[in-house]
Amino acid sequence: MKIESRIEELGIELPAGSAPAAMYVPLVQTGNLCFVSGQIPKTADGLITGKVGDTRTLEEASAAARVCVINALAALKAHLGDLDRVKRIVKLQAFVASKTGFDQQHIVTNGASELLFDIFGEAGRHARTAVAVNQLPMDATIEIEFIVEVE
Repeated sequence: MKIESRIEELGIELPAGSAPAAMYVPLVQTGNLCFVSGQIPKTADGLITGKVGDTRTLEEASAAARVCVINALAALKAHLGDLDRVKRIVKLQAFVASKTGFDQQHIVTNGASELLFDIFGEAGRHARTAVAVNQLPMDATIEIEFIVEVE
């Protein structure tokens, strides 16, 4: 199955890769591993901001996690040229801006994990970390980084 065809079937349009907002690169490849820098939920309509359990609901934050995946895939496509080169999603790390007492970061992160499975099937299953943070850059609701094995 062509990954980009699967993305289209799911009604997803990958944005153009965006330039970093500070002194870093969007992705570093070493050998057959790509380390994708943290992606925030930025869309054509703007950045999804606010803390979960305060100004953002669990459902809104989960949708923001999906946006982070889409942005990461755009960075991968810009680097690889073809997402069919992705062999496996190895690890996902999610940082969820959370109100004190909110303890469902793992559920928020499921939005990202489920989308990766929908796109890549078994190769989209990954190890992961989901943690609460007090604040993210630009007041983003979530930031997600990836380690991806490529061919």
